[in-house]
Amino acid sequence: MCRFLVFKGTHPLILSKLVTEPSHSILTQSYDSRLRLDKRRPVNGDGFGVGWYTEAHLGTYPCIFTSTLPAWNCVNLERIAPKTCSRLIFAHVRATTEGSLAENNCHPFQHNSLMWMHNGNIGGWKYVKRPLADSLDDNWYLGVHGGTDSEWAFALFLDTLEKEGVDPSSEPTNGFGQNILRRAMRKTIAKINAFVKAIPAHHNLDDVETRSLLNFAVTDGHTVIVTRYVSSKTDAAASLYYSSGTDWVEGKTKGQFKMERRDKASDVVLVASEPLTFERHNWLSVPTNTILTICNQTVFVRPIKDEFYDPDPSAERSSNFAKAQGLVTKAPGGGQPKQPASSVVAAADAELTPKLRKSVAVRVEEQSDDTENEAAV
Repeated sequence: MCRFLVFKGTHPLILSKLVTEPSHSILTQSYDSRLRLDKRRPVNGDGFGVGWYTEAHLGTYPCIFTSTLPAWNCVNLERIAPKTCSRLIFAHVRATTEGSLAENNCHPFQHNSLMWMHNGNIGGWKYVKRPLADSLDDNWYLGVHGGTDSEWAFALFLDTLEKEGVDPSSEPTNGFGQNILRRAMRKTIAKINAFVKAIPAHHNLDDVETRSLLNFAVTDGHTVIVTRYVSSKTDAAASLYYSSGTDWVEGKTKGQFKMERRDKASDVVLVASEPLTFERHNWLSVPTNTILTICNQTVFVRPIKDEFYDPDPSAERSSNFAKAQGLVTKAPGGGQPKQPASSVVAAADAELTPKLRKSVAVRVEEQSDDTENEAAV
């Protein structure tokens, strides 16, 4: 399917340091996706997109550049990336599952200050599309310009925000807040699951693939919400990793970047479908069926406690479904044993040296997503 990347930093970073220069950059992943095992469609060459937020005096809306060209073949990307910098960047390379090859089907999608992208699929989409569309208020229904399940999911998220009493078209000074965005994301996933669950009875079908892979990313320019999710209690989700530290720097060898950790600060946070480096200790796997939040440069990881949540630390998740979709990983995070969020992150964190372990600013929380009060690390 696709690959995406999120960067959030205290200081602007040049786009090329993420998108084109690293040896395993998102551009490289468009034609050399190491963790993509779907040999039927081994490249992510059906277009790409990059979105970033500019300085405040230029407005709150992100700037988005999309193209139907493969990322590796776009000279304009090579020209723009070294001359563009931002504190918050989304990047996405596409392999089509729904929707034609067109710019309005390329991620990220945007509504005012909100930006969205997706890696995965909605199960039984051709049966879900109509009821999902019918559930939307007119302004969100009419705002869909492409044909992807990803953009319709964004419309559902916007509709959910509005029904939570928040105007998605407003521009709060400090964004909508992590609790509101996370709650809307959780409810969006629940609604998608409900639409999919109704397929067999409504259409008298029992042979439709109803499992969904919902790795979503959304931001309002301040807070970032990312999910790693599969609508199954026995299958692993599409791969997702994160890394945090004080600086993202290039080593002595050209293209060999690394995450520096000089103290406990998370001045740089990266979230990616595939690590941008091959240094295992730089990256932690996001546990299956969790929501990762970046707020004030602190990473919060919370489980999504729904019908597909499994608190049993001995239960294993199969990688077969994600593998069939070309979304599994051979590194940590593919078909690993399913554990509570705190156990998984703790296990991955244990691989770090004591010095590095002390410098990773991550808060793992087991409480319900409805909990409003959170303490920063």
